[in-house]
Amino acid sequence: MYKYDVVIVGARVAGASTALLLARAGLSVLVLDRAAPGTDTLSTHAFMRAGVIQLARWGVLPAVLERAPAVRETVFGYDGQLITVPMGERHGVDGLVAPRRHTLDALLVQAAREAGAEFRFRHRVLDVQPGKGVRARGPEGECFVRADFVVGADGLRSQVAKAVDATVVRRTEASTGSVYAYVPSAPEDSGYVWRFKPGSAAFVVPTEQATLLCATVSSRRFLAEVAADPRAALRRVLTEHDPALAARLPENADIRGFAGAPGCLRRAWGPGWALVGDAGYFRDPITAHGMTDALRDAELLARALITGGNDALAHYQGTRDAFAQPFLDVTDRLATFEWSMSELEQLHRSAAREMRREADLVARFGPLVTGARMRAVG
Repeated sequence: MYKYDVVIVGARVAGASTALLLARAGLSVLVLDRAAPGTDTLSTHAFMRAGVIQLARWGVLPAVLERAPAVRETVFGYDGQLITVPMGERHGVDGLVAPRRHTLDALLVQAAREAGAEFRFRHRVLDVQPGKGVRARGPEGECFVRADFVVGADGLRSQVAKAVDATVVRRTEASTGSVYAYVPSAPEDSGYVWRFKPGSAAFVVPTEQATLLCATVSSRRFLAEVAADPRAALRRVLTEHDPALAARLPENADIRGFAGAPGCLRRAWGPGWALVGDAGYFRDPITAHGMTDALRDAELLARALITGGNDALAHYQGTRDAFAQPFLDVTDRLATFEWSMSELEQLHRSAAREMRREADLVARFGPLVTGARMRAVG
């Protein structure tokens, strides 16, 4: 029976990116995902600069920009006062982008396959044996995939994290709930718009041939006011921030929602296993940084596995946590909706400093080592 160097559970942004980098380095990689290929998922869609730097370096950005518009500015709204921040050039990137997930995930999978990674969709993982492999059930029945290393990229409710009993390093208290819809694009949709006022936020994110309109409130308010009638709640919160936004919402719009979950930081690795993406680190979507986190941590993990050994994996966790902890501080405070406007602006400045530090980190990554071979971990 063939034995892979790495089996990855989860083929979304974190899993596909990790597979892409490992395969380019010469490791044998199989990715399993329970969903069918090309399916959509909940997302804020927005990449920040660090993520765009990585997509560009990996050669994926041109295909993304063929489908989604470049974002040249960000607008912050503080209880009606709008502040526009032009992007400017930094590390060779002068714009952001917000692709739909069915497009982005497919492009990353395609790039990983071209590098030599294998994918099996519609495969549900039943058992995880770090250092040995995983047992899964697919359309043709059960199978055992042998692999030296197992990576969990299977989301907040990760089966891999549960199977290895990954310790929760930190869990935050606050969370938000969101309700959103896609509407036809408009000429004024040239950048991200993040509007805040006491008790709620409204986001505008231009994506592929459409614009995402999102209303965000505390999870407590979501359960009390939004869950019963998401359509009316979306229209009401958008009206609070800008009646023109609410007017763009069609009566037959497909409304989707997320009740929220507390932020969670888990131990990132152990003998024969590691976690990446939301499986290892989830924070509230109010800061719209999840996909950027996923790319950063995918590359940190891939480089650790390519280097091999416990020290490299410990460095992966240490670097991840050095970014995760400050972001969790800011995100948790934002999610309370218990800030003043002056504190809110300061929180956004803190987040901006962390994002500049993050962009500096990924811009320093050198070329991947090729011809890699797995080293024992544990």
